[in-house]
Amino acid sequence: MHIISVPISVQVSKKKKFLLNLNQYRNAHHFTLNNAKVEFHNIVAPRLQHLPTFGQIRMLFTLFAGSNHRRDTSNICCIVDKFFSDVLVSTGKIIDDNSDIVLETCYRYESVDKNDPRVEVMIVPE
Repeated sequence: MHIISVPISVQVSKKKKFLLNLNQYRNAHHFTLNNAKVEFHNIVAPRLQHLPTFGQIRMLFTLFAGSNHRRDTSNICCIVDKFFSDVLVSTGKIIDDNSDIVLETCYRYESVDKNDPRVEVMIVPE
């Protein structure tokens, strides 16, 4: 089992932050989406260097929100999942992110952490 902490927002320009959630993803310009994905990769890839290469995995995404506002956990975790899975593939930790490799994906809400809003990804090798 491995736990990796990842951000729930990334800086896409000097003035603009991209919140990793389905609403932002759905409405964003493709250029902004690409910048968000590249920045997420730049932040997360170094955190994966110590991981082995996996055959099959299960993943649990745990949300630590930045405030007490009500939220839809899957709105955030589904985009973090998409970006994170792509980083796993691009860094060679898994060969693909299809259902033959990623056997299970779960999302859950944990608590508020105003100082460090994040998603913690638990990777469980099979």
